Amino acid sequence: MIAPARVAAYEILRAVNARRADLPHALARARAHLDDGRDRALAGEIASGTLRWQGAFDRIIGDAAKRPLPRLDPEVADVLRLSIFQLLHLERVPASAVVNDAVSLTRRAGKGSAASLVNAVLRRVSRQRDRLPLPVRPPGLVNRDEALEYLSVTLSHPRWLVARWLDRHGFDAAESWARFNNQPAPLTIRVNHLRTTTEALLTDLANHGVTATPGRFAPDALVITHGNPLMTPLASAGAFVVQDEASQLVPLLTDVRAGERVLDACASPGGKATAMAGAMNDRGLLVATDLRGGRVDLLARTIQGAGTTSIRIVRADIQRALPFQAVFDCVLLDAPCSGLGTIRRDPDVKWRRNEEDLPPLAAAQLAMLDQVSLVVREAGRIVYSTCSSEPEENEEVIARFLSSHPGFRLRSPATGPASAASLIDASGYFRTLPFRDGLEAFFAAILVKSPASQ
Repeated sequence: MIAPARVAAYEILRAVNARRADLPHALARARAHLDDGRDRALAGEIASGTLRWQGAFDRIIGDAAKRPLPRLDPEVADVLRLSIFQLLHLERVPASAVVNDAVSLTRRAGKGSAASLVNAVLRRVSRQRDRLPLPVRPPGLVNRDEALEYLSVTLSHPRWLVARWLDRHGFDAAESWARFNNQPAPLTIRVNHLRTTTEALLTDLANHGVTATPGRFAPDALVITHGNPLMTPLASAGAFVVQDEASQLVPLLTDVRAGERVLDACASPGGKATAMAGAMNDRGLLVATDLRGGRVDLLARTIQGAGTTSIRIVRADIQRALPFQAVFDCVLLDAPCSGLGTIRRDPDVKWRRNEEDLPPLAAAQLAMLDQVSLVVREAGRIVYSTCSSEPEENEEVIARFLSSHPGFRLRSPATGPASAASLIDASGYFRTLPFRDGLEAFFAAILVKSPASQ
């Protein structure tokens, strides 16, 4: 019998690589059929780890199979990928069990004719695990082609993407960035000050066997070092919100105050909206919008769990005319983007995105900025943010917006924790960089509407 976690991991990989689902949705669907928490954890570990290292595994498979990867059925390729991850990265799993399950999975997938190939490839990889056919780190003065071969194959990233990082930041930074992405992300939570305090939450977590350390930059961030807070009553009590530290910094840039009118466009899942409501002491009006029904439902659950009463949900398409007048003191536009800054947490993103995706995404982001600019009052502000690493979605969108909206100007953040001052560049942009800050790559800019603008 095939281990249930390996069956689930295979189903997750097939859903992702066949473009039927992204990793979070595929994980949720597969885990729903696993009763044992250990199986759920292992399935996620195998699927996520395989996607992190898929570029390297594909080179290994092609070499061991003595044929180009496209000549293999996609089902067989995914069986080999997840099995190689177990052979190379999960030492607690016996190699014989991995190989046997892989052969059984191949037959289960209706590809029995490839069973002997799968067996032979995996046994060859197991024997050669200390001398894999992967490019070595270039020594000394780095040749660009050698650097890209190492970054894209050995460190398992799309060549087009690491080429951009290499050209902008240099080899050492690009290598550090890729290695950062290939490490599992820790669980990070934000203290919900509408429910508790940091000191009280740390005590309550400890009482449930969970330990955490403060984040480096965000004042309310706690990085979990042991245990699972989601399995404690504190989760259902709304004492915290799961939110990456870089994401927690974006709401701080809004500098929202009690009594203000605030719009959170594209607000789901609600982490930033509830953070702003907390900063406003839940006094004022915060309108949170999203478009798709499922995301609106998720937003509503987050708001309810956080215990805020100042947020109102409106279903709206931010690329079209909004049902509001120019009444908002602040608009947060956390724009839908490529997600290339969150590869550590969502490793499938690097395989789902192409360079050709960036221009249409930027056009949509600019259209959203155009619409929200119409609902900001005079002297009000827009905070534009993305979780993208790429200039087309970030400073280039801002430059295009400012060139066509002379009534707005770029302003450097006026507030925020002193620990985050290093994240503001000379142009006034907020930016986190994995190789420098140990955080996912986020971007934000503050745009102020001049009182004289129409």
